[in-house]
Amino acid sequence: MEAGVRLVSTPPVLPAHRPPLRREVAALVEVQRRLGHPAVVSAARGLSLFGEHAAGWLVAGAMGALVDRPRRREWLCSAAAVATAHGMSIAVKRVVRRARPEHGALRVLVGTPSRLSFPSSHAASTTAAAVLYGGMLRRPLTPVLVPAMLASRLVLGVHYPTDVLAGSALGALVGAAVRRRLCRRGSRRRGWR
Repeated sequence: MEAGVRLVSTPPVLPAHRPPLRREVAALVEVQRRLGHPAVVSAARGLSLFGEHAAGWLVAGAMGALVDRPRRREWLCSAAAVATAHGMSIAVKRVVRRARPEHGALRVLVGTPSRLSFPSSHAASTTAAAVLYGGMLRRPLTPVLVPAMLASRLVLGVHYPTDVLAGSALGALVGAAVRRRLCRRGSRRRGWR
C-alpha cells in the first residue's frame, strides 16, 4: 500500500440514479432492526406460507362455502375475487419487473417464487380477503389482517414499502368492487353489511 493511502470499508449503496429505492431500503433496514425479533420473524414466515399463491385465503373461502350453505355462492365469488386480486398482482409484476430488495444491510428471511417485487401479491390477496370475508362475517378483518401481512413482507426483507402499499390498494379495489356487486344482488339481506 502506498504511504498516505488509507483503505476504508464502506457499506454497499444503491446506484445514485435510484434515490427513492435508497429511502425504501433505509426503511426496510429500520423495520428489520425494530421488528426482527425471532418470534416476529417466525410469525412473519407463517403468514408468508399461509399467503403463498393466496392458498390460505382460498381455503378459507372454500371453508366458508362449505359451512355457510345459504351464502355459498357469495363465498365462492369472494374466493374467486381473492384469486383475481392475486392474479392481477402477478400480471402487474410482469409488466413493471421491479427486482426484489437486495442490499448488504438487508436480510432476506424467506424464499420467494420469483425475483419480481412490485406489487406484493400477498398484500393484494390478503386485503381482498379481508374486505370480502370481513363483509361475509360482519367483522372488521381489514385492520387486523392487512397490517400484519404488510409488515411481515417488510420484516422478511422481500418487498419494498411501496410494493406492499400498491398490492394492498389493488386488493382493496378488487374486494370493494366485488363486494359492491354482491351487495347489489341482494346479499345484504342475507348478512352483508
